[in-house]
Amino acid sequence: MVKLAFSKPTRDAEGQRLLFDRYQQAGYDGLQLKGNQYSPYLDDPARFQAEWGSDPAHVSSLITMNPLDEDGKERLRTLFRFAAAVGSERVVLCHDVPRVGLTDDDLADIARMMSGLGQEASDQGVRLSLHHHTNEPVMHRRDFDVFFDAVQDKAVSLTVDTGHLMKSEVLDIAGLIRDLAPVIDNVHLKDYEDGQFRLLGQGTVEFGDIIDALTTLDASATLCVDEESRAEIFEGMEVSQRFLEGRLVAR
Repeated sequence: MVKLAFSKPTRDAEGQRLLFDRYQQAGYDGLQLKGNQYSPYLDDPARFQAEWGSDPAHVSSLITMNPLDEDGKERLRTLFRFAAAVGSERVVLCHDVPRVGLTDDDLADIARMMSGLGQEASDQGVRLSLHHHTNEPVMHRRDFDVFFDAVQDKAVSLTVDTGHLMKSEVLDIAGLIRDLAPVIDNVHLKDYEDGQFRLLGQGTVEFGDIIDALTTLDASATLCVDEESRAEIFEGMEVSQRFLEGRLVAR
């Protein structure tokens, strides 16, 4: 069966409660949380579980925007410990530094550094997955090959984001998924048009070929509707679920 998660930014505790209360009712298997949805609890995972529940599905992945200077590495290690304590299966890292000016050697150095961090995560039962991002180190099609050729011991996996690929002008998304299938553990399904992220089916991303390519992924990979349009929470859940209904096939 396809494991389908949902993710959406929330402005306040009321929005977060709605997200937690409704995602399973709307047909999703788990949540992938944005930073502000868990970061107040990093030093007290028991308080997070007391307030939001102890179901690991609530925290199937934890998304973070984080540079990897020394302070950033320590924050990431704190996140690994939190993820392990609450039962999250992966930390999704958006490497929050500019892409401009980086060479292939720089990308390879970053990959080796992340490999060490990925091993630390693995030691705690958590996966480290790189989320490529527009204007961050892994952005262009060639960057993916350079980066993952340098990853050591398969310690870092890849979260593919269909919207950010379009925004970064990487247009053969299905081809990228097929090429990188061995390292992909997570896919963010997101539509895009005219500089804005859209509800699924309301942008210019060609999902037919992409969904075909998803069948090349390992059965353990997670698909996540990463809903960053201007729609309200439940509208985003429902519209995305209707769009995907009948399109996703068992892997």
